[in-house]
Order: sequence, then C-alpha cells, then structure tokens
Amino acid sequence: MKAILQAQGLSRHFGALKAIDNVSLSLGADRIHAVIGTNGAGKSTLIHLLSGELPPTTGTVTLNGQDITSWSQPRRARAGIGRSYQRNTIFLPLTVRENCRLAAQAKLQRPWYVWQSAQGCRASNERADELLERTGLSAVANKVAASLSHGQKRQLEVAMCLATSPQVLLLDEPLAGMGAEESERMLELLRRLRAGHAILLVEHDMDAVFAVADDITVMVNGSPIASGLPAAVRSNPDVQAAYLGEHA
Repeated sequence: MKAILQAQGLSRHFGALKAIDNVSLSLGADRIHAVIGTNGAGKSTLIHLLSGELPPTTGTVTLNGQDITSWSQPRRARAGIGRSYQRNTIFLPLTVRENCRLAAQAKLQRPWYVWQSAQGCRASNERADELLERTGLSAVANKVAASLSHGQKRQLEVAMCLATSPQVLLLDEPLAGMGAEESERMLELLRRLRAGHAILLVEHDMDAVFAVADDITVMVNGSPIASGLPAAVRSNPDVQAAYLGEHA
C-alpha cells in the first residue's frame, strides 16, 4: 500500500491530559481507513492534528513523503487534504449550487479577473455542477441549503470538500443523525469516492464501518489498541472488551 498521508508517534497533550498519545497510522490510496472508539477516545482530535487545526505535542505528519508537521491548515488544504466536521459547515441561506461554486472558487482563484462577476466564473460553475452530479445532489441544485434534509446537507458538505480536489478526505462522523436510507446513500457515496482518494472515516455506526472500511484503528483514551483489517479487529479480544460488545 502506498501511503498518501502518514502519522508517526503523534501526540497531543493538554496539560496532564493526553488527548492523543503516540498514534501512528497510514492512509493509502483507494482505501477507507476507519477510526473508531467511544466518546473521548481522541478521534476528532486526531483529525484536527492531521488537518493542521492543532499542532502536535510530539510526532510527525507526512503527505506523499513530505514532512508537513509545521504546515498550517490552509496550506495543507491547498496541498490536498480536505476535511468535514461533525457539525454542518455549509452556507444555509445560499442555494446548493452556490455553496458548491464558492468552494470550487476557493480552489480556482482568478484575482486578475477583477471585471468579471464571481458568479459568472465558468470554471467554478462547471466544477460545482460536476460535483453535485457526482454526489447525487443535481436534483436539488437550486434549492436553498437550509431546506435540505440532514443527509443531503452532509452530502453537500462532502461535495464542497471535493471542490478543492483533495487527495485525502478526513471525514468526521458523516453519518451522524441519519436514518437508514440516508446512511445507505452516504455509504454508497463513500464507496464511489474510495477510487482516487485516501479516506479517513471517523464513525460510531459499527455496521456502517464494517460495511465500508478497508482498515480499522480502534482508540481508547487517546491511544490505539488495535489496527488492521476489519476481520482481525472484529475478533480482537481487547477490542471486544473495550468497544464492540454485542457487535463483535
């Protein structure tokens, strides 16, 4: 497996609290790596460290073999690391297409076109329409984002993330709050996105995780207790005791 994004010995301490303690993992091309654990296990903090929103206390992060540990979040985003959040980060008063166009415009900046309306940028509009088609949102492109269902809002957030042409997708609980039908649509989208991306998926829905993940890391109190293929993780006694319970 070719590692696209790699963490080595990553830790983040807040005083005496070790939110992340000596975590190492690799995200490979065309694979979904799920990170699971109970609340407080450090999953979201790990995404903050990988995306550059928090600096590590110790450890390194590399992208395509280049050390990016000191890089800011915007620089990592421009280099190809996209992420979603637990809460929706879309522009609710704008239409679905406008949300996606703005995200595409951030990637396709043309400041020298001072005489042209940003809304008239052909490249941004074409990119937005392409991604709405890819994420299954073309039928609601002209709807105000506030009127979307919860699942559609999460799909829109993924579409906006894709507008920056990332190599790596860091997805923080994209299925949270969804019903069965919306969850299946999101899982199908993740399966399609696997091709061409390295995906880190933080998720609490164990059925969803084992349905879509190629690799799984289990965290407890900021540290990994198991990592590997889903079958091996499922049968790990420490994982069964700490987290999976009846799902094992």
